[in-house]
Amino acid sequence: MKVAALIPVKGFRNAKQRLSPLLDARDREALAEAMFRDVLRQTLLARRLNATFVVTGNDAVAAIAEGLGAEVIREASERGETDAVDFARRRLKAAGWEAVLIIPGDMPLLCARDIDEIVSQLPDGATAPFALLVPSHDRMGTNALLLAPADIIKLRFGYDSFTYHMSQLSAQKLPLRFIENEHIALDIDEPKDLQRFLAIGSETGEAFGLAGQMINVALEKSRRSGGA
Repeated sequence: MKVAALIPVKGFRNAKQRLSPLLDARDREALAEAMFRDVLRQTLLARRLNATFVVTGNDAVAAIAEGLGAEVIREASERGETDAVDFARRRLKAAGWEAVLIIPGDMPLLCARDIDEIVSQLPDGATAPFALLVPSHDRMGTNALLLAPADIIKLRFGYDSFTYHMSQLSAQKLPLRFIENEHIALDIDEPKDLQRFLAIGSETGEAFGLAGQMINVALEKSRRSGGA
């Protein structure tokens, strides 16, 4: 079964606003871009994928994706994550892709072997229908979905999406397949996520060093302000 990765990405301006207690707008923008680059590089290195697509309505994101070697599905304008993914998976299904692995662009611990682990869950000679979920560390989010065909279930990203997606599997009378993956489980939305990322460390990519520098600068500013 041929599998394509799909990464939905918005523009980086005003990104990650829930990190504002730690990082200013410029730092959040730079961190969001670094995480996307890291995720995309690792996805392109995965051996079990046949192609990697980025869906976006942003010119800068599209340029980065194409520059690193991904294929771009262009939206006419930026929409919410769910709408963007639905648009892209319709396009991929129409183009003949048998299965799609949907992953966000803000999982800085992700390695190519994590992606290969997910795709390896497809049995040899597998045919549709098939669905597999990977939850976030608190099981409130869904950080990866392997779907065959791409539109096998309805999607809804955001708060408690994992419960929603599991209910969709039940509604379609599909096996409730999910696996845990420590690297995929961590996406960066809140200060505690960033702190967890820095505590774990990363063996690949630019986001780890950048985040560490940003936090050190933020702490130093806070120290100086408190001492003034």
